[in-house]
Amino acid sequence: MAREPREGRGRERERDRDGDELLDKLVTINRVAKVVKGGRRFSFAALVVVGDQKGRVGFGAGKAREVPEAIRKATDRAKRGMIRVPMKEGRTLHHDVNGHYGAGSVVLRAAAPGTGIIAGGPIRAVFETLGIADVVAKSLGSRNPHNMVKATFDALGRCASPRSVASRRGKKVSDLFGRRDQAQAQEAATDV
Repeated sequence: MAREPREGRGRERERDRDGDELLDKLVTINRVAKVVKGGRRFSFAALVVVGDQKGRVGFGAGKAREVPEAIRKATDRAKRGMIRVPMKEGRTLHHDVNGHYGAGSVVLRAAAPGTGIIAGGPIRAVFETLGIADVVAKSLGSRNPHNMVKATFDALGRCASPRSVASRRGKKVSDLFGRRDQAQAQEAATDV
């Protein structure tokens, strides 16, 4: 009987039931001790981020007596709670956005091509699994990885594409950007 590969830091790719290839990253693992009559009982808490690198991402936390089981639980929770994030040109965010969770807050800014991912550890893991190539992020307040990841997901949940904003307002996408383009055209005409 062939054993399935154990989950851990070295294994990053996995196939989902739908056939999507998912990348999962272990953000943090924490040893937790419970004091009982005979001494201490140790368990492990894991935080995992899962994404398809095409705009879907999720996170999950798992707790178990052994590390591999905690990672498996966290990965399963992350797969169940995946969200879709609209991306501009498949590489960055459409607009700047702020996110908050508890004492942690993050600022996510769209970036020019070639900028790369400028972000700290837990936030970087989210962007790498999401598939965003150019972004600038700053974490303010809490440095707890759980708060940072949840604040990042709060910010990503607030992201909207121009198409969705236009449909919500009952307008065309060109109406949203029309004024700026017309002003630039008028400036160019007056300069000549």
